[in-house]
Amino acid sequence: MESVGSVEEWPRRFPPFILGIISMEDGAFGAGQDTETILAITPKDNEAFYREVDEEVRRDQLKSYWDRFGRAAIVAGLLLLAAIAGFFWWQNKKEMESAKRGADLISAFEDIAARNKAAATPKLDTLAKSDSPGYRVAALLTKADMAIEANDIPAAVASFKTVADDKNLAAPYRDLATVRMTALEFDRLPPRAVIDRLRPLAVAGNPWFGSAGEMSALAHLKLNQPKDAARIFAALAKDQKVPESIRTRAGQMAGSLGVDQGQAAPAPAPAP
Repeated sequence: MESVGSVEEWPRRFPPFILGIISMEDGAFGAGQDTETILAITPKDNEAFYREVDEEVRRDQLKSYWDRFGRAAIVAGLLLLAAIAGFFWWQNKKEMESAKRGADLISAFEDIAARNKAAATPKLDTLAKSDSPGYRVAALLTKADMAIEANDIPAAVASFKTVADDKNLAAPYRDLATVRMTALEFDRLPPRAVIDRLRPLAVAGNPWFGSAGEMSALAHLKLNQPKDAARIFAALAKDQKVPESIRTRAGQMAGSLGVDQGQAAPAPAPAP
C-alpha cells in the first residue's frame, strides 16, 4: 500500500474534507498532535481545492462546447471570411466596370466630336444595355440625337421610347424622353394620343409645362376644341417659369382665340 506520508504533508496531499475525516480518527496524528492545529490550516487549502474544481469544470465545459460546436464555429468563420472577401471582390469589380463604362462614354463623345460616328455607335450600343442607369440613359439619349441628325426619326423615337418606358430611370429623364418623342411624332400621332400622353406634364408647375402644354393646346385645336386650347395658352402666357419664346407664342395664340393678350402674357423686357 502506498504510504500516506507524514502529517505535515497531508494538507498538500489531501482535500480539506478528507483531512476533516482523518482528524476525527483516534490517534490519526500520532501522539501529542493537536487536531485543531491541523484543521486550522484548512481554509487556504479549501479555497485552492475549490479553485481547482472550478477550473476543471470550466475546462470540461469548454471541451464539451468545442466537441459540440467547434466544427460549426470553424465553418461559420470560414463562411464569414468568404462573404467578406466576396463583398470586396464584388465592390472592386463594380468599380472597375464603372471606370470602363466612363472611359467608353468619353471615348464615344470624342468620336462624335471628331465626326466618327461609326466608331461611336458600337460603344453607345453597349452602354445602352448597361445595368447602370446613368450610363444607359446617357447612351440612349445620345443615340437618339445622332439619329435625329441623320434624319432617322424612327430610330430616334425608338431610343426615346426605351428611356420613357424604363421604370428604373429617374422621372426627369423619362419625362424628357416623353416630350422629345412626342415632338418628333406630333404630326403623325392622333391629337387625342398627344393629349393623353402629355396630360401628366401639361400642368402649371411641372418643369415640362411649356413644351407639353403647347403641344397639348395645339392638339386641342386639331380636335376643334378652341376653349380648351385657349385655357392652356393663357396659362402658359402667364407662367413666368415657362421659356419666354413659348410664353410669347402662347400669348399670341390666346389673343387669336379671344383671350385678352395683355392679361395673358406680360410685356417682354426691353432690350439692354
